[in-house]
Amino acid sequence: MTYGDEDLLAKLAKLENLFRRAGTAGERDAAGAAIGRVKDRLDKARDDHESELKFSLPDVWSVRLFVAVCRKHGVRPYRYPRQRRTTVMVRTQEKFFDKVVWTEFSKLHTELMFYFEDTVEHLISTAMQSDGDDSALEVPQLR
Repeated sequence: MTYGDEDLLAKLAKLENLFRRAGTAGERDAAGAAIGRVKDRLDKARDDHESELKFSLPDVWSVRLFVAVCRKHGVRPYRYPRQRRTTVMVRTQEKFFDKVVWTEFSKLHTELMFYFEDTVEHLISTAMQSDGDDSALEVPQLR
């Protein structure tokens, strides 16, 4: 038998009342154990609810990687009309998403950024024969 949140809250209130007016230690222990079980069910019921999550990613490469990881794990990404191309929405369970999808995306995104950085450094040093150091840029003179 499954209970909705309202049913579980009502049952919890009854058990807490029973706990307060328990006549023996055994009744108090049984009511306390039942309260613990109902609270666990409430927590699990709340964790199982899906939430809509919004992600604003820095570039289109990150979006493509994010969408691929989401789809790999059965999470359907979407975008509302007029949202930016770097915004992605998902509807999923937050704990699952944080533990599985976001963890994998974060690791892959870090690798992607290192790869891009190495590629740009190589391009600048070999093809453009420069170091690309921007620390010594001049400030333009206003006339």
